[in-house]
Amino acid sequence: MDSTTLTIVFALVCAVIGILYAGYLAIWVNGLESGTPEMKTIQAAIHEGASAYMARQYKTVAVVGAIVFVLLWLAGRWSEHFGLLTACGFLVGGVASAISGYVGMMVAVRANAKTAQAAHKGLNAALQVAFRGGAVTGLLLIGLGLLSVTGFYAISISFAADEGKAVASLLSLGLGGSLISLFARVGGGIYTKAADVGADLVGKVEAGIPEDDPRNPAVIADNVGDNVGDCAGMAADLFETYAVTTVATMALAHLLYPASRIAMLFPLVLGGVAIIMTIIGSWFVRLKEGGGIMPALYKGFVATAVLSAIAFYPVTRYLMDGVGGYPFMNYYFTALIGLFVTIALVVITDYYTATHYSPVQDIARASVSGHGTNIIAGLAVGKQATVLPVLVIAGAILASFYLAGLYGVAVAAEAMLTMSGIVVAIDAFGPITDNAGGIAEMANMGSAVRGVTDPLDAVGNTTKAVTKGYAIGSAALAAIVLFAEYTRSVSTGGVPMIFDLSDPLVLVGLFIGGMLPFYFASLLLKAVGNAAGAIVEEVRRQFREIKGIMDGSGKPEYGRCVDIVTSAAIQKMIVPSLIPVLAPIIVGLVLGPKALGGVLVGAIVTGLFVAIKMTSGGAAWDNAKKYIEGGRHGGKHKPAHQAAVTGDTVGDPYKDTAGPGINPMIKVINLVAVLFGVLMYAA
Repeated sequence: MDSTTLTIVFALVCAVIGILYAGYLAIWVNGLESGTPEMKTIQAAIHEGASAYMARQYKTVAVVGAIVFVLLWLAGRWSEHFGLLTACGFLVGGVASAISGYVGMMVAVRANAKTAQAAHKGLNAALQVAFRGGAVTGLLLIGLGLLSVTGFYAISISFAADEGKAVASLLSLGLGGSLISLFARVGGGIYTKAADVGADLVGKVEAGIPEDDPRNPAVIADNVGDNVGDCAGMAADLFETYAVTTVATMALAHLLYPASRIAMLFPLVLGGVAIIMTIIGSWFVRLKEGGGIMPALYKGFVATAVLSAIAFYPVTRYLMDGVGGYPFMNYYFTALIGLFVTIALVVITDYYTATHYSPVQDIARASVSGHGTNIIAGLAVGKQATVLPVLVIAGAILASFYLAGLYGVAVAAEAMLTMSGIVVAIDAFGPITDNAGGIAEMANMGSAVRGVTDPLDAVGNTTKAVTKGYAIGSAALAAIVLFAEYTRSVSTGGVPMIFDLSDPLVLVGLFIGGMLPFYFASLLLKAVGNAAGAIVEEVRRQFREIKGIMDGSGKPEYGRCVDIVTSAAIQKMIVPSLIPVLAPIIVGLVLGPKALGGVLVGAIVTGLFVAIKMTSGGAAWDNAKKYIEGGRHGGKHKPAHQAAVTGDTVGDPYKDTAGPGINPMIKVINLVAVLFGVLMYAA
């Protein structure tokens, strides 16, 4: 067996191991006790709402996907790089992304009540259930991602006339995953925040009832939203980032080192090694007596990073020595840079969003003065939170380029994405514990159980913010690699196109690209605001017309709120999701390839800043509210708390809808530009 075949087989075996271990964890979680009949009823309602929404979302996305599939197939008449194989790559990427999000979310939904029930046994028992439920999503993501890319590559090189067409098909696979991710992120984000904001504004502020109170008609919709937004949406987001970065690195290796197939396959080996290390690293997540929840989760994260750093050395030495004229240590150091960026972004985001650091405490302190000062402080924190991540990313680009050129930057991005499994496991922990607390509240499980689920939920809010920071940073590096692909897709005589800032077409493109993330985010914020307004009116109506809700003798109509946000999310996700698909095609056809190159750079730069500002600022607002609810500045139902709820209401669509939606947006723009560059300008 030659080294090429051995490499492909190794990656496929590791991918299957990851999927099988995810299956084992899913069976383990599913076999746990779900609690009382009342808890099972609540869980069934959440499951029903999540299933109904996902079914409607995928039906809508399937229509768009079918159109793109046909266009890619028909494009084979104009370019040899397109055709049935490219269309099939798009289909594989879309289906794999959908499966990773859907299956992971369904396991997370089942883990909600099981986590609440496990809380009777203590903090560590509940933590284990929540983390393992989230680990199913993480391992499915990296397992399916590696399996789809490796398997499709092995098939495509057998059917393609040349390796260039196989590479184009891989990029199309990335587009399929990105398009599903975009819809999942946008639709799920609108759903979860419309329900959350609507429930908070009437329940907490007007009625003065606790979060997750069963008397709130929007409470089931809120819990459904946590799953379709933070579980399915995040899984699809990082799946496509993982797949896109892998195929972009492979495509770049094909262009830079056409004589070295090993350079193309190197990212697959890194991915395979990281799957095994992720499984081992997950065993380190354990809460000791008197220990903290966040340190327990971070033990698994750090163990995975350290084990991966150790394991990357022998495979890099075996495969990459001398490739492109660089010693293997240069490539190994670029991989370490990718792991370092992951750790750095986690630490930085934790600082700006956790309750025990000054940024969140400053927002809480500003809440004492009123609603306006809370908003000002939150905006300031969000803007400030962009500085360190951008400096880390810039330093990583310079260092990795110095070590191994543009391919070194791609390797750093790939190494960073190999941590996706453990990062998503920690992220999905958040909505699981959030819903566990909600079920405990609705099922009247008592203060002892809430004493377990509440601290888990508080930590989960920070882990979700940390994951979003990681996702944005990895998206930026992936987009840079994709831009390099674009400069070569529109090359003349093999010479990459040069984008001169003195060229007015490039400048116009920069302005258009810089505008797109702002316009995209504005549409999502407006969609959340409109849908939340509809929920507010519905909850008010039920409080007004259904007698006995407040004293418990009447039952709210939960299904009505679920229907409202489901319809709103499906309707409002279409236009924003089409922007990154249509914008590069329109600009390319009207203004040409140089302007389109400017669009890509502008979207990457402003998208990075806008996304970090929104996600970190929104999470800081949320945790400032939780910090006050813990008894500071007067505690609940005091003026400072009311101001903090207002800030959280603004921050919710920032951190869970508009900010995260920019991640897939900038990658879809770049992928569409890469795939259609040759078609538009060389036809």
